[in-house]
Amino acid sequence: MPVWNATNVGHLLSRTLFGYSKNDLSVAQGYGTFSDLLDLAILKDNPAPIAPNVWINTLPAASQTTSGETGLWYREFNYWWFNLMYKEGLNMREKMVLFLHNHFSNERDKVVYPQNMYTQNVLFRKYAFGNFKQLVKEISIDPSMLIYLDGNNSRGASPNENYARELMELFTMGIGNYTETDIKQAAKVLSGWQVNGLTSTFVASRWYSEVSVTVFGKTAKFDVNSLIDHIFDQKATAEFICRKLYQEFVYYKPNEAFVLQMAAVLRSNNYEMKPLLKFLFTSDEFFTEAYVGSKIKNPTELMVGASKLLELSSPDYINMYELSKLLQMQLFQPPNVAGWPGQREWISSTTYSHRGGFTDSLITGKRYNGVAVTGKLVPVPFAQTFTNSEKAVEFVDDVCTLFLAFPLTAKKKAFLLDTLLAGTIVKNYSTYLTGVNVNLQQFFKAVMRLPEFQLC
Repeated sequence: MPVWNATNVGHLLSRTLFGYSKNDLSVAQGYGTFSDLLDLAILKDNPAPIAPNVWINTLPAASQTTSGETGLWYREFNYWWFNLMYKEGLNMREKMVLFLHNHFSNERDKVVYPQNMYTQNVLFRKYAFGNFKQLVKEISIDPSMLIYLDGNNSRGASPNENYARELMELFTMGIGNYTETDIKQAAKVLSGWQVNGLTSTFVASRWYSEVSVTVFGKTAKFDVNSLIDHIFDQKATAEFICRKLYQEFVYYKPNEAFVLQMAAVLRSNNYEMKPLLKFLFTSDEFFTEAYVGSKIKNPTELMVGASKLLELSSPDYINMYELSKLLQMQLFQPPNVAGWPGQREWISSTTYSHRGGFTDSLITGKRYNGVAVTGKLVPVPFAQTFTNSEKAVEFVDDVCTLFLAFPLTAKKKAFLLDTLLAGTIVKNYSTYLTGVNVNLQQFFKAVMRLPEFQLC
């Protein structure tokens, strides 16, 4: 059993949440055990959130795009989701919704209507801790997915194979565990569904007419549900799902022996996610020292997490939306059906500069283009929330411990101390000095521009 201490609790929060504040860490430590923290907070089932606006019930129509409403609604949708992430408390649900959004990747440019994307987002939230097999059954006839992978135009006599292929390759089994014949036969079974406004409808005349088809060696008159059941009976399926979860929440290079353990837990719980997640987050494997601070934060983790760290009262979601495009993670617009590849792909000479520009904006109140942002840090009151706020050396240590996943070198810590002091000496430092506001701004900017701040 992992040791209960601030380092391990912080590691758990950094992977299951979009970052955390000093207060979040304190509240989490109050639970006393990993089991209680998970059961009573991180994996707790919460009520569904209120919808972003009434447009979610508006029937999709081309006029919404020409009028500009589609773009405005997508913006509002983004702001709404950023807000759910920021106000998640100690609950992992929104982190799982983003994981599922990336796993079952759909692009707004093809789906077009935010109403359909919202319906899918609700589906992910419903099954964030629920039954993965049932989620796959429902995503297979989800309007957004039908549009995105052309199931909407698929007839049994000449089925479109796009969804059948991605269902096996990207969503359930992985390359090498199916044949082209399996795809062609499964495509027949998955035909017959059409998008009807905000929902989907089965049209029997568009379905396959054969008495049976053969998929993975089994011959039957499959429908969507029985086909998905058959896919989940294959050994590769649980392993594929668990490998994806491991790479997202533990380490980008999977430990295959542990993935097999995860798969056994998932199968024994009939593909319920909550028991698997609890097994994962109470395992010694998850808390392996080498994995702490090994994940490059995705742009959403960086933006929401930095805002949480600074305890901003009203984060600027417009700023997040604009920067998400520059940081190459615009929600509802992944690069392709495989989703965002993550890890090292998040960092380039361009995106690294914009990452620093975003964290600077939370402190200076100015975006990279000079536009003012709301909710910027008020440095002195924030600094004074730290116990050692009047002791320069200890204050730097405390901030680094909270902001960074692992210790800095003495050289980097000395640089941060010099930045904070700005020419004064340690014994003269105080948050009550004239001009200390500027010193603190420069200090926090320097901490958040460190390469180590990009990791969690």
